Amino acid sequence: MKAKQAVIQKIEGTKIGKRLIQEQRFRAVCSAAISLLVNILYAFYHVALGVVNQSLWFITMFAYYVILIAMRLSAVLCERKHKSSAPEDTEYFVAKLCGGLLVLLSFILAGIVYISLSQNVAVKHHEIVMISIATYTFCKITAAAIKAIKQRKNTAPLLTVIRTIGYAEVAASILTLQRSMLVSFGTMDNADIDLMNGLTGLAVCLFILLLGVFTILRSSKERMKAHGTV
Repeated sequence: MKAKQAVIQKIEGTKIGKRLIQEQRFRAVCSAAISLLVNILYAFYHVALGVVNQSLWFITMFAYYVILIAMRLSAVLCERKHKSSAPEDTEYFVAKLCGGLLVLLSFILAGIVYISLSQNVAVKHHEIVMISIATYTFCKITAAAIKAIKQRKNTAPLLTVIRTIGYAEVAASILTLQRSMLVSFGTMDNADIDLMNGLTGLAVCLFILLLGVFTILRSSKERMKAHGTV
């Protein structure tokens, strides 16, 4: 316990460390910035493979990551405007923008599902690799759930947007995990695998579409309420 307190005190001794411990908003934005860097790396990876292999699959995956990059970049840049004269207006704009991008993301993901089914695209991994991927995915789900519980009372538009982006990415990760697990572990025939992937893909696309629509409507309603027009 003393060791833990010593570490916390040492972290609080720095300006950034103090903000990370004391400010929920700053932690959320830092998390979004880290995820942004990861998305950028994945985007470069997929576009390189898409060009080299002339693969529509990789190009579509690149488009998926570009949308995630655009949303997270807008959230991170919004924090820089936080001390402006009308920070909430900026956050409502970012919320609307990300809502529209989520709607677009649902259609791009639908394209990915279609290509994966029509071209039978599914990566088969070794058992240990597949377990590692599954563990990572469940960690993402757990992290998103914990964040939702801890931040449930904080309804700031920017934090809500960052959480929503995380929900969309987790849903897409579940679909990717299912595709790989069915070909790596499953004993089902191809028709049943396609049916399961199609149904799960449809559910994920609808979920992200609804997230986008709800984000747009909620941000519009809250902005009007803030300006006393409701």
